[in-house]
Order: sequence, then C-alpha cells, then structure tokens
Amino acid sequence: MALPERASKRIVIAGASSLIGTELKSLLEESRFADADLSLVDEDVAAGTLTEAAGEAAVIQPVEEGSFHRAQIVFFTGSPDFTRANFIAARQAKARVIDLSGGELEQKRSIAWFPKLDWLLSRDFPKDAASYEVPSAAGTAGAMLTLALHNLHLKRLSLVVFQPVSEAGRAGIEELETQTGQLLSFQGVGQPVFDAQVAFNMLDRYGAASRVSLRSAQNRIRREVQACAANKAPMPAVQVLHAPVFYGSTFTACVEFDPPANFDRIVDQCTQAGFAISPDGEPGPGNVVAAGEKSILLAKPAPDPAYPGTWWFWGAADNIRLPAANAVKLAEMLL
Repeated sequence: MALPERASKRIVIAGASSLIGTELKSLLEESRFADADLSLVDEDVAAGTLTEAAGEAAVIQPVEEGSFHRAQIVFFTGSPDFTRANFIAARQAKARVIDLSGGELEQKRSIAWFPKLDWLLSRDFPKDAASYEVPSAAGTAGAMLTLALHNLHLKRLSLVVFQPVSEAGRAGIEELETQTGQLLSFQGVGQPVFDAQVAFNMLDRYGAASRVSLRSAQNRIRREVQACAANKAPMPAVQVLHAPVFYGSTFTACVEFDPPANFDRIVDQCTQAGFAISPDGEPGPGNVVAAGEKSILLAKPAPDPAYPGTWWFWGAADNIRLPAANAVKLAEMLL
C-alpha cells in the first residue's frame, strides 16, 4: 500500500547557507525531526556549497522545479527577496511554510508566531494556517515586551535595538573581524559590506554603498511587532543602532505607565510572557551571556526617579539561535 504523499517526512531549508539556516539544520537534527529527509537549497550563488546533514556530506542545491515537491515543511532562512521569489512555489507544493526571513511580512500572507504569543493574545494556536512568520530576536523582544506590559496600563514604549554584524551574514562577521585586525595594526580599513567603519564604532546608519540598511532592520522590527500585536497593544517607537559586536541582539526600552505600575506586577508579567529574568548577584544580560540561549534574557526593570511611572528595561538574545529554536518548536506543534 502506497504511503500518503505527506508521509514522506521531507523538510526543505530554503536559504540553507545562511547563519540561521545552518543553525536551524543543527537544531532539527537534534529534534524529533532527526530522521526526516532534509533538503538544502539556496540562491544560485550559494549552490554547490559543501556541507553536512545527518552526519553525512551534503551539497546545497539551487531551487529548481520540484525542489519543494512532497515537502511537509519549507523553512525560508535566506534573504527576503529569495523568500518572495519562491514562496508561491512552496505553497503550490502544499507545504507548510515557516518564514524566518521577514520576506512575507509586507505581503501579510503569514501568521506571526513565537512561544507564548497565543497566551499573550488569548487565542488558540492557529494550527491550520498555510504559512507562518517567526520574528527576529529583536522583533520577538519588542512584541513580547509590548504585549506583556499592555495590561498594566502601558502608555508609551520606546525600544532601542543594538544590532550585531551577524545580521549581515558571514560577510558582515568577516568585515568586523578584518577591520578590528587592521585598526589594531594601524592600517586603513576595508568597507565592502557596510561602507563604514564598524569596528570600535557605534552608528545610526551605514554608508551609502552598504549592502545592508539599519533603516530596513528598523522597518522589519516594526512590522514584526505589528504582526504579533494584532492591534491589541500600542506600537512602540523603534530605533536600531549598529553595535560593534559579532553576535547577539541587545536592547533597551523606556516604558511609561499611567497610572504607575508596581514592580512585582511588571516582573510577573514579563516572566509569564517568557522572559528569563536575571537574578540578583549574577552578571546582567549581554551578548556573551545570551549566546546559545533559546530565551530572551531581561534584567530586572529599574524605575526612573525623575519621572514617576517610567521604567527602564535592558535585555539580550541570541539573534541566530532564538529564531531557529522558535521555528523548530513551531514545526513540532504543526506535525
């Protein structure tokens, strides 16, 4: 008797050469999908890259006709443009789509999801959706904080995200590494990715010829928070700044409550929303502490003595592992 088409346990990672694609593959191999038929595809420029899957050598393939055939799930982990170019083909193959690239946010064809979002929105898990959007670490943090504090008479939330160079992929990491060595050797710095000095430097924008844009990152975070909040909480003001670090999204938020909120209630709401609150006597959240973590770390909020009802928040998350881990959790709930 032939097995049903969907019984193939075939999973496709589209954008497999990206940092998140690589992390996702590793996490899938450690999950209950370890025995799945894992296919790795990417843009033509990455096709032919030698990697490994399930302990064996594997080659990343270009997207071709039939690349998504009989796939139960297609994860998009590459560039937004790559996702938009291949989204329809994945849906026509009747695969469930989980997008980690932000490529479908503008089209509004996907349901935003992260752990605890259903609880925060008081909704049932939307299991029958055709496609889902897993927000970035920064977008998840912004949405979690906004929704968690909404019930405490949130008046205003301003979020500042400090973006690492790994958001620009391996090329961004290599450029920071190269610039750091060049500056320590008193040499001029190369700037092919960012068109700016990113080592030992904080920035609110990159150069005009940069391959990446902090404004685009800012717009993506806004769209992610909006998609998650579903008009049930006020939108935060968002700023994104470059931080001269390799990995880890850190953020600070200034929150105003009217009337003023109680410290214990604030902490309780944040804990229930899924934040891991740093205990007293231990180092606060930071890039190093957050590395490898699957949750968002948050320092205990501190009131601003000059403005009653105003609180400061500080947090950190692994910008690669967090969305990849959330995507695996989502896949486990779907299948």
